[in-house]
Amino acid sequence: MRKTVLFIAMSLDGYIAGSDGNVDWLAGQEADQDDMESYEEFIRDISTVIMGWNTYHQITTELSPENWMYSGLESYVVTHRNLPPTEEIRFTKEKVCDLVRRLRQEEGQGIWICGGADVVQQLVKEDLIDQYYISAIPTLLGGGIRLFGESNRELKLKLTGTKSYNGITDLIYERR
Repeated sequence: MRKTVLFIAMSLDGYIAGSDGNVDWLAGQEADQDDMESYEEFIRDISTVIMGWNTYHQITTELSPENWMYSGLESYVVTHRNLPPTEEIRFTKEKVCDLVRRLRQEEGQGIWICGGADVVQQLVKEDLIDQYYISAIPTLLGGGIRLFGESNRELKLKLTGTKSYNGITDLIYERR
């Protein structure tokens, strides 16, 4: 069975974006210091990426409007919109939990849950995330889009790794 991995950045107070969707705080202490090693290690074992519409929209309009930044990965965007697939992206109305359950049974490497909060919260509620790879950014936003909402369920995790760079701490957890 394929592993489902949440790989995401979060402010120290638990937000993945400001209240206006802003993510310009993601760089860490020094904006010019970029450590791609964690991402490169992570992406080696991934063949599929799943995200919600808001994450997709932000990527294609702000972060990487010129080209699809996940080229080479099987890409799914969960949305209520009727959109035809592109060469690199499949838009789906399938419930994200059903999509993940289906993809886990297919051949391939890991499944990356890229965001956003609604997608993550649905998967957490159904305990469909095997590994949590969270980059804690040294910023307190004070409000915004919270990564983990109320789930009415306790999930016990085991810390399997950490890494610090540029004030950022990567925390890697797996289900116990």
